[in-house]
Amino acid sequence: MSGDTILAVEKVTRRFGGLVANSDIDMVVKRGEILGLIGPNGAGKSTLFNLIAGSFPPSEGRIVFDGADITRLSAPKRCQLGIARTFQVPKSFDTMTVIENVIVGAYVRHGSAAARRAALEVLDFAALSGSADKPASELTPPEKRRLEVARALATQPKLLLLDEVLTGITPSEARLGVELVKRVREKGVTVVMVEHVMEFVMPLVDRAVVLDLGRVLAEGTPAEVVRDPRVITAYLGDRHRAA
Repeated sequence: MSGDTILAVEKVTRRFGGLVANSDIDMVVKRGEILGLIGPNGAGKSTLFNLIAGSFPPSEGRIVFDGADITRLSAPKRCQLGIARTFQVPKSFDTMTVIENVIVGAYVRHGSAAARRAALEVLDFAALSGSADKPASELTPPEKRRLEVARALATQPKLLLLDEVLTGITPSEARLGVELVKRVREKGVTVVMVEHVMEFVMPLVDRAVVLDLGRVLAEGTPAEVVRDPRVITAYLGDRHRAA
């Protein structure tokens, strides 16, 4: 694993009974980049994302993070090493305030007083400081997505896994989300994002890995990927490829 690689997925397969959700996947994430993990519905994106996050182990293969084999580590231990994630459906603690939600993440690195200070800094970064004392249940859907990002950032990750943070919100809200992701990278955090909103994600990412039917179909820069006939076929069908 070279020094510019922060994550390596090596020959990873994941089976659920007779279903092969991921098959023999090789993927590297370079330190400091924004990588898009894309593909049509049922491509295996969520499974691979969960394998990296530690929701469950691979059936075969291994995962290496920052030089350490984390294949069998739990999600909390991966978080301590520097991997944080958001969820496709925001999982806020709705009976707690916004700042209390973020303090939960900050406890990974800090004691009580320092955790609150760190949480306030992260809320300011995520443009949520004005809502710090609100119950999380009162946030709008876009604000809840930003809260997910803020709680993950409070763990001080090296690698941030973003699960469809631009999905289900208005174009103007998505643009705010794009700017937040850019600022996260500017802080030195590597980002892997699963996303369906192609018009926003493709200009944002440095590289894209395309999955289809549980395998890596293509990878490269956004310009390379969108011109790949295999990708066009996977998303749109053979008639578009012929055109």
